[in-house]
Amino acid sequence: MNEPQSAIAPPAIILDPLLRQWLAEDIGRGDRTTGSLLAGEALWGTAHWTAKAPGVVAGLPVAARVFQLLSDRVRVKPTAAEGETCDRSKVILQLEGPLDALLTGERVALNLAMRLSGIATLTRQYVDAIADLPAQLVDTRKTTPGLRLLEKYAIQVGGAKNHRMGLDDAVMIKDNHILAAGGIEKAIAKVRATMPYPLTVEVETETLEQVQTALDAGADIIMLDNMSPEMMREAIAIIREYNPRIQIEASGNITLETIRTVAETGVDYISTSAPITRSPWLDISMSLGAGELGIDDPSKIRTV
Repeated sequence: MNEPQSAIAPPAIILDPLLRQWLAEDIGRGDRTTGSLLAGEALWGTAHWTAKAPGVVAGLPVAARVFQLLSDRVRVKPTAAEGETCDRSKVILQLEGPLDALLTGERVALNLAMRLSGIATLTRQYVDAIADLPAQLVDTRKTTPGLRLLEKYAIQVGGAKNHRMGLDDAVMIKDNHILAAGGIEKAIAKVRATMPYPLTVEVETETLEQVQTALDAGADIIMLDNMSPEMMREAIAIIREYNPRIQIEASGNITLETIRTVAETGVDYISTSAPITRSPWLDISMSLGAGELGIDDPSKIRTV
């Protein structure tokens, strides 16, 4: 049975340059609206975020960092935990700090949290569909350029595991690699001659013959790509008899409707890009006034 996964957010040394870049993209030569309205004034205010639809919360620490890069005086109080399933109208975050920082950082922070929460929400649905089975859900490298670290973080928050982060994490020999190398045996031999010791070799297979070839050539992980459930069961029987320690991954057109059938074949992992490529954003809004943190009436914004 699957166990809950711990989500590890990117450290500040990696995250901050990305956030600064996205803030610079949005702010450009200056926030014309906030700058005009608050020109010459130092105002202190509070705000709260409300979920406008049910879903799984993800990205609140990232959002908090957006505001804190704009002002180290911003205080953030999450009222929902990462990975928590929230109902519509639930307040999930409270903020207090310089009003210009809250207003200028609003869009970037919300965009990130909405995107990541959407991924976590759909991931949770996939995970729940196979929660009582040994197979574990993993993601793919089909991510938005620039957002891979955060999108894969959201996958963890949703309860799944990450596949390789990039091309340097592991060797994955796919159909085009096999064609380029002149066969599975040649491909595995060439990569083993140059790859670092800790890496593993995974081979994508589409037929039972390819499965046997990958086994004989010494693959560590075998992917069963776009196979029918019946063929998967045959392939799994061949692999388990050959070496029960070899890991087996299923991939290809995995949906909420098919994932359980695939998991029931006995594979170890199921990889799919769907939680990232098909997830809608979770709608979240920000309003001035934050209750516990301070004022609950925007008219009470004060000068500092």
